[in-house]
Amino acid sequence: MKKALMLALALATAGSASAAGKVEIFSWWAGDEGPALEALIKLYEQKYPSVKVDNATVSGGAGTNAKAVLKTRMLGGTPPDSFQAHAGQELIGTWVVANRMEDLTPLFKSEGWNKAFPQDLIKLISTKDGIWSVPVNVHRSNVMWYNPAKLKAWGVTAPKTWPEFLSTCAKLKAKGVAAPLVVGENWTQQHLWENVMIGTLGAQNWENLWTGKLKFTDPKVVGAFTTFGKVMDCTNKDASGLSWQQASDRIAAGTSAFNIMGDWAAGYYTTTKKLTPGKDFGWAPSPGTTKVFVMLADSFGLPKGAKNRTEAMNWLKVLGSKQGQDAFNPLKGSIAARIDSDLSKYNTYSKSAAADWKSNKIVGSMAHGAVAPESFMSAFGAIIDQFVAGRDAKGAANAAQQLATRAGIGK
Repeated sequence: MKKALMLALALATAGSASAAGKVEIFSWWAGDEGPALEALIKLYEQKYPSVKVDNATVSGGAGTNAKAVLKTRMLGGTPPDSFQAHAGQELIGTWVVANRMEDLTPLFKSEGWNKAFPQDLIKLISTKDGIWSVPVNVHRSNVMWYNPAKLKAWGVTAPKTWPEFLSTCAKLKAKGVAAPLVVGENWTQQHLWENVMIGTLGAQNWENLWTGKLKFTDPKVVGAFTTFGKVMDCTNKDASGLSWQQASDRIAAGTSAFNIMGDWAAGYYTTTKKLTPGKDFGWAPSPGTTKVFVMLADSFGLPKGAKNRTEAMNWLKVLGSKQGQDAFNPLKGSIAARIDSDLSKYNTYSKSAAADWKSNKIVGSMAHGAVAPESFMSAFGAIIDQFVAGRDAKGAANAAQQLATRAGIGK
């Protein structure tokens, strides 16, 4: 009798185990970003208690390590069930063009997401053949950060255009501010470059640059390169040795007046530095980009051949839901990609960004993978380095156009 009961229990246990599902989620979110991912996993497991989430995070290298592991798995035919990628061309230019991703258009229709997300965002994550990922958050890249008390002491305000910035730069230098604008290592200079380009060319011409309607060799673009050179003349000489956090520190310390950085800087100031938004640090759209929201987003897609496809689809449903986005973003320090989030859950800066997200013209960031394929991005840093060293605007524009052609931009 006892043996029979034990056998029955063993069979029941085995049956339960085989009925339980699992889903492997692949990302580079660890450290400060870990709690936000855990909040999503917790919500998923509440909705689907019979499914265990395998959190396959690969940390380090700001995503570089994870992308290398992902490439090996995708090419080896063992993709994770769902994986993180920057929304837009980072995914489209690699795994979508390689025919390795599933079209998520039916999911967007069934979940009503075509109305929940801004049309400009859906355009960035789509091709003529489909919609390729579910954005879980949004960051803004075109933000100018400053120290309100120091600007008041210096008698200047945040400039609204790049010509106005250059005038402000001259005033600050005359007052003894050696580097009115602080920048860091190479990628932060690419970040600055795109802000100068958008602020000089305008949002429409920025979009035209990535569809091939506007060439890098156009006089307007060459002129914007020249402006970028003048802006770089207002920056610190030790840029290559600074992380973005160290550059941000110089705003808090009041040794530089301005820094152009994504709005993860707000999280750094408030969480790490314990500063008060609006008092200890201020912000404005980078010069020339009022009413323009330059975005980057983390998103997840569904690779073809995912072993646990149904569970992965349910993961994507959680990511795109209002509940999921409002669980994740207040912890991540970003805003929801949806336009109907509960703003009572967000801080002062995020409420400001969310208001602009709903009303501004949205364009994608080059420096963070939204509008340019990886083949362009990986080589563009060398062009910026060469330009910063020699200030040859025409040479840089020609090199950028050659790179764009090789990357297939405009085809």
